[in-house]
Amino acid sequence: MIVALIAACEIGFWVLLAAGLAFRYLLRMPRTGLALLLCEPLLEVVLLVATALDLKNGAEPNWTHGLAALYIGYTVGHGHRTVKWLDGHAAHRFGGAPPPQRPPRYGMARARHEGKVWTGTLVGAAVATVLLQLAIWYVDDPSRVTSLESWRYAAWRAAGIHGLVALSYWIWPRKPPAGEPAVAQEKERVR
Repeated sequence: MIVALIAACEIGFWVLLAAGLAFRYLLRMPRTGLALLLCEPLLEVVLLVATALDLKNGAEPNWTHGLAALYIGYTVGHGHRTVKWLDGHAAHRFGGAPPPQRPPRYGMARARHEGKVWTGTLVGAAVATVLLQLAIWYVDDPSRVTSLESWRYAAWRAAGIHGLVALSYWIWPRKPPAGEPAVAQEKERVR
């Protein structure tokens, strides 16, 4: 049941996002579009409540409950950035706005950008850890929560791997091609 609900929440996320952007830019109803976009966090609340009810009704804590916590954490950590990115592209494509600024491609500017993205992963891992710890306390049976504990470690392993990737941009910043002048690099960054 939980896996189906996670899939439904993911599909619902994209449906609400598409509908919100369509109302904002295609139908020229920005308030309705914004209302639809603001409904997206309700999907995570539904998933959280369903997971808690599943555990309350005596379900054995397993990988599906851990996956639900990681999904909610990811959405909290990266959902806003994803919506903002797609909104910028929709505003440009359908609303006449200037093209959204691309992330920097080179040097320390790229390293800072990767650090910001990694911060979202840290937030997601922290949220997932809190939710998993609450579930562990809620179940209150050490013999039944090993699956939930392993998902806690999975969240921090993913954050650690992403952190190493982000750190690599700081240690070995990507250099622009030799023939590309600095002005062209800056224009590419702004585009």
